[in-house]
Amino acid sequence: METFRNCPAPIARLLVLRGLDTEEAVHDFLYPSLRQLHDPFLMKNMDKAVTRLNQALGAKEKIMIYGDYDVDGTTAVALVYRYLQNIYSNLVYYIPTRDDDGYGISLQSIDYAASIGVKLVIVLDCGIKAVKEIDYAKQRGIDFIVCDHHVPDDEVPDAAAILNPKFADETYPYRDLSGCGVGFKFMQAFAQSNGLTQLYSLESLLDLVAVSIIADIVPLTGENRVLMFYGLRRLNTNPNVGFRSIMRACGLNHRDVTMDDIMFKIAPRINASGRMESGQESVELLVTHDMQTANEIAGRIDQYNRERKELDRQITEEANEIIERHAKDLGGKKPIVIYDRNWHKGVIGIVAARLSELYFKPSVVLTYYGDGLATGSSRSVRGFDIYAAIRSCRDLLDTFGGHPNAVGLSIKEENIPEFRRRLTEYVETHIGDDQVTPAMDIDCEISFSEINGYLLRYLRMLNPYGPENTKPLFVTRNVVDAGATRVVGKRMEHLKLDLVDQTGRRAGNAIAFGMASFLDDIKAHKPVDICYTIEETRHRNGSSVQLLVKAIKLHEDGGQPDGGNA
Repeated sequence: METFRNCPAPIARLLVLRGLDTEEAVHDFLYPSLRQLHDPFLMKNMDKAVTRLNQALGAKEKIMIYGDYDVDGTTAVALVYRYLQNIYSNLVYYIPTRDDDGYGISLQSIDYAASIGVKLVIVLDCGIKAVKEIDYAKQRGIDFIVCDHHVPDDEVPDAAAILNPKFADETYPYRDLSGCGVGFKFMQAFAQSNGLTQLYSLESLLDLVAVSIIADIVPLTGENRVLMFYGLRRLNTNPNVGFRSIMRACGLNHRDVTMDDIMFKIAPRINASGRMESGQESVELLVTHDMQTANEIAGRIDQYNRERKELDRQITEEANEIIERHAKDLGGKKPIVIYDRNWHKGVIGIVAARLSELYFKPSVVLTYYGDGLATGSSRSVRGFDIYAAIRSCRDLLDTFGGHPNAVGLSIKEENIPEFRRRLTEYVETHIGDDQVTPAMDIDCEISFSEINGYLLRYLRMLNPYGPENTKPLFVTRNVVDAGATRVVGKRMEHLKLDLVDQTGRRAGNAIAFGMASFLDDIKAHKPVDICYTIEETRHRNGSSVQLLVKAIKLHEDGGQPDGGNA
């Protein structure tokens, strides 16, 4: 068993910072195992959900698998559909469209389900607020099993069963599952109740759960860490046909897929279908077993992604222009709330995320939906509950839903000014100065001599990284140029650093993006402090290590390095 006594000192500090202060906790963290997954029947209403599904199968009812149009929703639908398809054929899946259905469950989707004879709908990654819609479905003879992870309201739908680890009285040990993760637990319970755990492997579907976890930015702790660990392994050994075609489309088919590859290449392409056209195509991609079909869909989705990126760039530029024109009104702790009737509904969530990262402010981006309604998306800054902030304005809203980091909403156009005023008042009262100030949370101070094979081995074991298990940020102080530091890049804007620390150890492979302005000071042999992550790249002939410098500061006693423009 690995213990604190076995770990390098920096690793022991990192583990403690992550709340791992016992031998058992350290071992479970460093050695994720599927045996660490919780009993799914610990989740409230799981027995009801499994009983209703078993009844549907016994009565040969038509079942619809229904999910949100984003990555979490489409992967969840694909997971449940693929698993049930092993034993049951009377299944259909449905993904709402932004334009016709809007977010979540629509009345017209219920009408469609009734028209084709559906008796049970399993809804994933949405539905926790669909009170009137599920009442309407019951009138039409349709039951719902809701699998959601968004924050419930005081009133919840009258469904056959609701699975949601965020209920205030929830007994399940882990609250932060993705929507796809909740679907996985449902299928795990169903498999256990029917003795299917050996016959049909749920582990083969963990690539879908891994992509949902990264795309939905849920904490990479506890059960999510286990699911992510095995899902990433699946992506790199035997991904499903749809993922294989996406990986080929973005040049990932000849190397190991990383967390960043999921975040910046795979997930955006799956998302692009729901943003630009229909998320139904993403599910079709993820459930097909035919490589030709998968390649055709992946090609279309890749084109959607190119169109999405251009819209994203254009709208972000327009949003920045609006913010610059109203800079006086957006000082201090004020949030960003901007509206343009002509923006594309499919990309405003991405734009909101970019604005919150750029300006260090909670950001709401709105566009016109129709019938006098605006629709929007919000993103938060670290540690600030944007859901609570928007909920405080609920009397002004038509609909809203989400979690502390991101919320979707719709609102009458005439209510936007008052919403902006009230949200601003709430944010200014509740947000801390540190939450709207760029800062770096340094994990550990080390010397270059501590960067060795022993440390790297443990850094690999800390993977996968993500929210609440971020990639360690190290600082080394009082380092100077070893002679070969130079500027690089097309516009000579980056620094290729060659530094030596006070122990005499050299770090000969370090890159600082956007920090060429420090060249003169470094070449003048002024000592500096650097913040960095340690990146290891594996290739055929072994591996190489590079320090990815996040910030540089002229050395003083105390103080924190300043970030560049990376």
